[in-house]
Amino acid sequence: MTTYPILNAPTLTTPEAGSTTAAYSVEDWSSGYRSQPDEHSYWITDIEGTIPPELEGTLFRNGPGLLEIHGHPVKHPFDGDGMISSIAIQGGQAYFRNRFVRTAAYLAEQQAQKPLFRGVFGTQKPGGPLANAFDLKLKNIANTHIVYWADKLLALWEAAEPHRLDPTTLETLGLDYLNGLIGPGGSFTAHPKLDPGHHGDERLVGFSLKTGLSSTISLYELDAEGRAISQHSHTLPGFAFIHDFALTPHYAIFFQNPVSFGPLPFLLGLKGAAECISYDPKQPTKLLIIPRNGDPMQVIETDPCFVFHHANAFEQDGEIVIDSVCYDRFPSLEGASDFRAVDFERVPAGELWRFTVDLAAGKTAVTKLITRCVEFPTLHPERVGRPYRHLYIGAAHAAEGNAPLQALLKLDTHTGETQVWSAAPRGFMGEPLFVPRPQGQGDDDGWVLVLMYNAERRCSDLVVLDGRDITAGPVARLKLPHHVPYGLHGSFVPHYFGPSDRPLDAQG
Repeated sequence: MTTYPILNAPTLTTPEAGSTTAAYSVEDWSSGYRSQPDEHSYWITDIEGTIPPELEGTLFRNGPGLLEIHGHPVKHPFDGDGMISSIAIQGGQAYFRNRFVRTAAYLAEQQAQKPLFRGVFGTQKPGGPLANAFDLKLKNIANTHIVYWADKLLALWEAAEPHRLDPTTLETLGLDYLNGLIGPGGSFTAHPKLDPGHHGDERLVGFSLKTGLSSTISLYELDAEGRAISQHSHTLPGFAFIHDFALTPHYAIFFQNPVSFGPLPFLLGLKGAAECISYDPKQPTKLLIIPRNGDPMQVIETDPCFVFHHANAFEQDGEIVIDSVCYDRFPSLEGASDFRAVDFERVPAGELWRFTVDLAAGKTAVTKLITRCVEFPTLHPERVGRPYRHLYIGAAHAAEGNAPLQALLKLDTHTGETQVWSAAPRGFMGEPLFVPRPQGQGDDDGWVLVLMYNAERRCSDLVVLDGRDITAGPVARLKLPHHVPYGLHGSFVPHYFGPSDRPLDAQG
């Protein structure tokens, strides 16, 4: 999680120029964290290069669109109300639309013109501790992920129910209970996995987590019609902070980070819930290996680390291999009163580690695949849960140290070779997404799409890179006439959810 500003930008040697320059400025980086209160719908007309004619579908992105509520700033961007952006692409043209998810809490606060709810990551209601003490209501902010499954577009936040949206207009249709899989007050992960299957049996696999003195993970599998075809629960001792999981054909793998939760400051209205999490480097991280057929869970200890996101996992020669972005401690706000005041150099950088698990022996070996600061991995969707070769991931411009994500890194997991394309010094990356080329060959034959922030224009760009050679730079850059605040997760679907009428200059 490298979404924190620093107070002093590092310097580095730029190999091309042979000179020492700043990789970025704090002012540039933080300017991408302005609220975007406006909702837009328009054809994108400012395009450098050419959108590949075979690239067709819709890119959906989710993230905090409001970083303040009528003058009251959020303490952490993860507490911001969810805003969905879509870019529908067809015939070399693209249509942009953004809409806020009309959650009940969003509508109530917009009407009241002030915060009415506490945020998990430290945002408090006005009035100090007395106004916040013992108020344990969660605000469903629907700001983390957006997926399209079984003809439903779902905005996700892991502690509550999904919100269903119209995929064309992005209108909020209401809470969705996944055909009765969850009930009112239930929850569904913000990180479901799309299992590609082998014979047309694609599945959406997700989970819910209830945690406290003990924790219960419920694993759900939905078929292409959205029906639950498998569900089972597993309980483990202790508190669990789990954001993501990894999937193979036979297993779902969760990492129980070595953290504890001290609730008193939260109960007394002094801190947000996430600010009460403590990391213990003396305790191991636990790998929770859950068979997808419902058999008992196996727990295997490994090196202490904190994991938000997993890149992929696969089974090979009786072992499970898991590639994950690991931190040497919990990336907290370090006691700062505002996320813009956090010193980046005090926040740990994510690295890509490989865990090779011997299930029979109950042991795991750990190697580091990438030591550069990285986050937000993506790969060919058909390789999810299977052996794979190429991975794409957001990276810092510099090879060492923590910094904002300004580059895209491609890793060949077979050879260890890497490619890097950087948008430094004034470009800042979002999560990349890999889109396969129709009838493509190999798991790098496609495009990488990144909605990034361009500080020079103070606007956002959608860049399209050729997955086979990202060092060549964007084959197309779609320039938005406004910014989209730094987001979290998104997805690309091969369905075009844009207007049927194209602009005059695109009609032939």
